[in-house]
Amino acid sequence: MQPTDIRLFIPSKDFAFSQAFYQALGFSKDPVNDQLCVFSHGECTFFLQNFYNQALAENLMMQLIVKDINAALKQIENMGELVDKYEPIQQETWGKVIYLWGPAGELWHITQLTG
Repeated sequence: MQPTDIRLFIPSKDFAFSQAFYQALGFSKDPVNDQLCVFSHGECTFFLQNFYNQALAENLMMQLIVKDINAALKQIENMGELVDKYEPIQQETWGKVIYLWGPAGELWHITQLTG
């Protein structure tokens, strides 16, 4: 086996709102059907599904590695009411991170690695 990609299926509590959230975060949407979309930004892709399970959503964490954490923070701050909760840039031993909660409770670790 020689994998070329791995894609996560993210649940949504409100499918339309989650689509707007991810588009405002800078991802492009490509509908698969009325229950599923593929979101992409460069080489990064994931599925957004019209399915919600609270335990799954609130325990789901993803790491999005970025080149410029300050640009990511500005993007988040410009999302207005689409963002319910985030923690600004924090310095860690391995780099800098912003914690951003998605609309269904999923947690994104938006990270700029050191070095």
